[in-house]
Amino acid sequence: MTNLSSPTFGKSATRIDGPSKVTGAARYASDEPVANPAYAYLVTSTVAKGSIRAFMLDEARSIPGVLDILTFENVGNEAKAPPSGGDGVTTTMEDSRIWHDGQIIAIVIAETYEAARDAAHRVRVEYVTLAPSASFDSDGVTREPHKPLFPGQKDTRIGDVAAALEGAPVVVDAHYSTPTQHHNPIELYTTTCLWDGPKLIIYEPSQFMWGAKNGVAAQLGISPDDVRVVSRYVGGAFGGKANLTARTAWIAIAARRLRRPVKLVATRDQGFTIATYRAETRHHVKLGADRDGHLRAFYHHAQELSSRPSGYNVSGIEATARMYKCPNIDTGLEVVHADRNTPGFMRAPPEVPYMFALECAIDELASKLGIDPVELRRINEPEVDPADGKPFSSRSLIECYERGMEAFGWSKRDPAPGSMRDGDWLIGYGCATACYPSNIAPAAVRLTIQPDGKVKVDLAGHELGTGAYTTVALAASQALGMPLNDIEIRMGDSDLPPVTGAGGSNNAATTVNVMLKACEELRRRLAVAAVASPDSPFSGKTETELRFRDGALTDGRKSEPLNQVLSRITHGPLELKVDNVPDGMPPDSIANLYKGQMALSGGGLRKDVTAYSFGCHFVEVRVHRLTREVRSPRVISVFAAGTIVNPLTAHSQLIGGAIWGLSSALHESTEIDPATARYVNDNFADYRIPVNADVPEVQIVVLEERDDKVNPAGIKGIGELGNVGMNAAVANAVFHATGIRVRDLPITAEKLI
Repeated sequence: MTNLSSPTFGKSATRIDGPSKVTGAARYASDEPVANPAYAYLVTSTVAKGSIRAFMLDEARSIPGVLDILTFENVGNEAKAPPSGGDGVTTTMEDSRIWHDGQIIAIVIAETYEAARDAAHRVRVEYVTLAPSASFDSDGVTREPHKPLFPGQKDTRIGDVAAALEGAPVVVDAHYSTPTQHHNPIELYTTTCLWDGPKLIIYEPSQFMWGAKNGVAAQLGISPDDVRVVSRYVGGAFGGKANLTARTAWIAIAARRLRRPVKLVATRDQGFTIATYRAETRHHVKLGADRDGHLRAFYHHAQELSSRPSGYNVSGIEATARMYKCPNIDTGLEVVHADRNTPGFMRAPPEVPYMFALECAIDELASKLGIDPVELRRINEPEVDPADGKPFSSRSLIECYERGMEAFGWSKRDPAPGSMRDGDWLIGYGCATACYPSNIAPAAVRLTIQPDGKVKVDLAGHELGTGAYTTVALAASQALGMPLNDIEIRMGDSDLPPVTGAGGSNNAATTVNVMLKACEELRRRLAVAAVASPDSPFSGKTETELRFRDGALTDGRKSEPLNQVLSRITHGPLELKVDNVPDGMPPDSIANLYKGQMALSGGGLRKDVTAYSFGCHFVEVRVHRLTREVRSPRVISVFAAGTIVNPLTAHSQLIGGAIWGLSSALHESTEIDPATARYVNDNFADYRIPVNADVPEVQIVVLEERDDKVNPAGIKGIGELGNVGMNAAVANAVFHATGIRVRDLPITAEKLI
């Protein structure tokens, strides 16, 4: 693998796609120009359980410009339900059944968006209504033990937890909960479909274009070769655009019926029910410890809410079992089925809710023991993975805490709850651990060197706002020794070589490693030709002696421009296609990727090491003694995450994660009516998120960390790391300020009265 000691990595670079984005030249899915489009508007269910007895469509059809209305009655047999990562997915228009509130039950197509919207609001539906089950405690829910979402996931049972708890001098036994939350990216859920003969072209924001390509083909019963998905830029996703949703196939069917392009831009409130979200969770945590702080027992059993047909779950007990040294561990998960739409991945899906429970419980234990919360974590820092005994690829958690304590001024903390004040404001300091598995996935790339020595890179990568174009360009620049402006990156199209979905913070590790592998193959090919040519300055050398530098091939003393080296092989461009299967993954991973199957290697799923990124948060909160308003004026977060390809965009991602963690703690909750199982605050007026005034100061510190075991480039991933643990740090700070322990998120004023 190419040497990574060059200074390119670690130096901040502005986004190469920045000018396109700020000038409006960057095309998002709904911006893609199509000729003579018709416009779609969704009709969604107003009940959460039952069936459709009849549609009354005459008034809707009377609106000028209406072209078609799709229901299960006229198209229900034309598409299968989309494939799901769980045991099923809620259907939409295949039949008359209503699985959840806000389910797509009809689609109106018209000449204009306004006509489609007007007609959709005139569709009348007669339902057969049944009493729905809204949440954990509702009548009619069903329960089952979870089934692993990924091969290798398992509960952890080591030793005898019951006996260890019985004999422990100090025990924490507490229940925690996290609410339903929704992604709400700025870019709405949109789909544009058009047919070119038998070929279907889909413009849709996607975190996994090859998954969408194969999934829609399966739904429609056509060949994946006849489906192209284009998603050049995504205006935020956070997991909500990872799985194929039901809308895509129906818009394709509408376009086929009309023989013209059809464009859908779903509304903000529809996005709450036609896509996925973070499932609500409940946790029962027990910690048993000696009086000196050493853990004897760790018990973590949880519940996750899912839809009726799906067993989807995230099983965050995988992470919590690996955090602290403990000889007796018992973890488990139960899935509760209710009349809700199917949940899905939402940034750091397992770790955000599960680490909240663990990190709050650790803080409660520290309080009971009279031990500083950081010191308690130091006492229980493991030498190996507590769940299975594997070594960590690297683990710099204590170093993160030490740096954070110093930067935050933790030594000024009076440990007594309610002891620190500033006038009418109660001051609290809290901390918590951040972690996230370091994932990597199979990928392919096409690299082309042009006769002028410049390079084109093609791969079906995903730009979600994280700087993916720049990351890939930096990897190519690093390996080829040429400036960024000599490298053209093309992504966002399923006609390009496949890349696994942008989820699990694998994107940088996956794309950079396959890019470096392709550059190494290019170096080898050019070097072999150079040393074999009698008129080459490298004649008689070995190919391993040659490297790229400054747009040339060099042995350290002599150099030859790349265009001249290339002319020894061809007078045209040289194209290489390279696949990368990460170590430990099965050899058929690439073949499965071409079939649209997503697979990751990392975290605790590896057989040789446990691979995680780590960090910590230190938070100051202020709680008004009378109104109980909570403010967080100061946050310092410290992370260690291996090779940082671009510190500028990494810093931005980690700030965003920390702010989202604050939002998870103090603001976000999707409220549901327990009687009707309908979301109440499905809009930006009522779904609370932080604004600038809520987050005065966030300081990010990234420690240098080299990890040679995680992958050849040493990249551990940061996209989801930043928001893990922040909710617990805030809750712990609120307890320190007030003496009130809030175990059910979000932390609102009424919970502190």
